[in-house]
Amino acid sequence: MARQRIISTSINGNPIEFLAAPRQTLLEVLRENLDLIGTKEGCSNGNCGACTVILDGRPVDSCLVLAVEVEGSEVETIEGVAASDGLHVIQDAFLSQAALQCGICTPGFIMSTKALLEENSSPSEAEIRFHLAGNLCRCTGYDKIVRAVEQAAAGEMN
Repeated sequence: MARQRIISTSINGNPIEFLAAPRQTLLEVLRENLDLIGTKEGCSNGNCGACTVILDGRPVDSCLVLAVEVEGSEVETIEGVAASDGLHVIQDAFLSQAALQCGICTPGFIMSTKALLEENSSPSEAEIRFHLAGNLCRCTGYDKIVRAVEQAAAGEMN
């Protein structure tokens, strides 16, 4: 059995250390070791975006990132999006636009949206669709999701 390593990182603004085996994914560590179960497992091969987190300011599929690769990095998960006094403007927009159904893909869409709006606060519809192309939803139409992103862009970013 491969030897585990101690990984020091920041998750949702909190410094943390955890043990990780060399082949263990960030998704596995988040869900199984750290009880951060908001990040969902969809395809486990980087095709659906359900497991999207923000790593050092960029959206990544956590099923494709080895946990040992986040040493010294900043990781943000869906659990870190909402403020203590209520939902983030993106979460509010997804609710008001009914841009969710079963919820498996929703955390990934929200994290991808957050990364997009932090980079481009006024994206066009084409830019939104392009940026979210790596996130798949099998339940709802993408129009509601695009409208939610447009609504969030029009609101204040927390």
